[in-house]
Amino acid sequence: MSDIQIRKAMATDADVVYQFVCELEDMVFDRVLFNKYYEENISNNNYYYLIATDNEIPVGYLSCHGQLLLHHLNYVYEIQELFVSSEYRGKGIGKLLIAHLERQLVDKNYDMLEVASGFRRTESHAFYKAAGFTQSHYKFTKPGKR
Repeated sequence: MSDIQIRKAMATDADVVYQFVCELEDMVFDRVLFNKYYEENISNNNYYYLIATDNEIPVGYLSCHGQLLLHHLNYVYEIQELFVSSEYRGKGIGKLLIAHLERQLVDKNYDMLEVASGFRRTESHAFYKAAGFTQSHYKFTKPGKR
């Protein structure tokens, strides 16, 4: 592996994070709204946005949101997005992103680190299990109004 580094995402990373999220979801998102939400999210102290770089070139990304939940009486952190560029997959970058996140959370008082993954992402399921996650819940969704 080359010189892989993990760092906090910055406002100047909006372009690359936008590309990563569009590729992850196989969609083109409204760029103006994306920028607004991205800036809001990276300024939230309970959210973690990380960038993996190879010789300073972004090759991966992780976002994690923390919230204080009454039914846990504590914080629960949930990985919202985890993406690694296709040419870098299988090289341990996803594991580096999660390990960096866990180091960021080590001094936090929290109950759980969670991640949800769609049915079709079977390779992601195997990855998360190998990273120490267990399948302990079902997630049910219902579309909102747009």
